[in-house]
Amino acid sequence: MPARGRAWTAAARLQAVITTASLSELDRNAWCREQGIFPNELDKWCASATTALSDPQDARASPQATRHDRKRIKELERELLRKDRALAETAALLVLSKKVTAIFSKSEDA
Repeated sequence: MPARGRAWTAAARLQAVITTASLSELDRNAWCREQGIFPNELDKWCASATTALSDPQDARASPQATRHDRKRIKELERELLRKDRALAETAALLVLSKKVTAIFSKSEDA
């Protein structure tokens, strides 16, 4: 079914990658036109298949890296909280200073 709206299953995508792997650039583009897909979609499918077939140890993070990432996340969350509090305090001081200015400018006018 060479229509643009074709739903490609995972098996069909893998078969497409295998079929076009040995084709030249021109033949590959012609095949893509016949099937109604873009060549960049085929490249994405190839990358996805390569990633899926990679060694699971390569994709898995080490416990030390995971621990380091958790520590870094906590540090960043603490820093974000500190900055949020500082911003709230600065906003409150700005509002208060405007109120004080408004109060004293009214009393001087009277």
